[in-house]
Amino acid sequence: MRSKAQAIPAWQLYGEASPFPDVLHIERIVDRASGLDWTIAPHRHLHLHQLFVFLSGDIALSADGAPLAVTPPALVNVPRGAVHQFTFSAGTDGHVLTLPASDFPELFRPSAEAAAAAGRLFVVTPTAELIAAIDRLADAYVRPAKFRRTRLRAEAAAILCTALDLSEAGGGPVDGPAADVRIRAFAAQVAETLRQRKSIEAYAAALGLSPRQLRRLCLKATGLTPQAFVEEQVVREACRLLAYTRQTVQGVGFGLGFDDPAYFSRFFQRTTGLSPSAYRGRLDEPWSGP
Repeated sequence: MRSKAQAIPAWQLYGEASPFPDVLHIERIVDRASGLDWTIAPHRHLHLHQLFVFLSGDIALSADGAPLAVTPPALVNVPRGAVHQFTFSAGTDGHVLTLPASDFPELFRPSAEAAAAAGRLFVVTPTAELIAAIDRLADAYVRPAKFRRTRLRAEAAAILCTALDLSEAGGGPVDGPAADVRIRAFAAQVAETLRQRKSIEAYAAALGLSPRQLRRLCLKATGLTPQAFVEEQVVREACRLLAYTRQTVQGVGFGLGFDDPAYFSRFFQRTTGLSPSAYRGRLDEPWSGP
């Protein structure tokens, strides 16, 4: 029988398994929730940080098993790994901003000055200026423009920092499994040694844990075994390298510790549904909006 943690899906965007290659994603709540009967089932994101900005509607939110009070206007910060679910009244208005953590190391790297604050669940009341900034970002996201990626990155970073300022000034942080310092340390070790393909036993020993203890903590915090978590990070890094460098597919595989290029291709396709070449080819298509 699968445990409750194992049964909780880990999505890229909700309901989507394929990584998205853009620097960020922003959409109106109605665009996704209306097609799902205004209900978002429990799920988590392993690599994605999200900000929900609610302007109107009735919202029932549960995060890491605890209900959170959300009265619009409200901003909800949902860090990577946090299990969350929503039920909205029809017509609920607002935006969802999604940031791939690996594309914003200045915010989410374990050593980043914002990492600790960003890694907490919290609900705050957004200012009019912050709501206007979200609207500007949403508008810029759908408009091809010179320096688009740089502008989006800068505006999104400013929005998150403003939200963190509001949280420290009086918002309500919420501790949960995603905040377990041992799993944060494990994730940091994995990121730093990804190309070395260390064993789970070695990771556990470095944390002063047994492999069994690490498995239990990792399942609780991420819904994945330690090995599956490492593989998720490998796939994410492979996607990043395929998207943002001109390394050959073989070179990407070698760089991530795969001695056999054919095995790397099979591993990548099993996880993403695309071969590395097909994934890169899809990214090379002209950008035409979200």
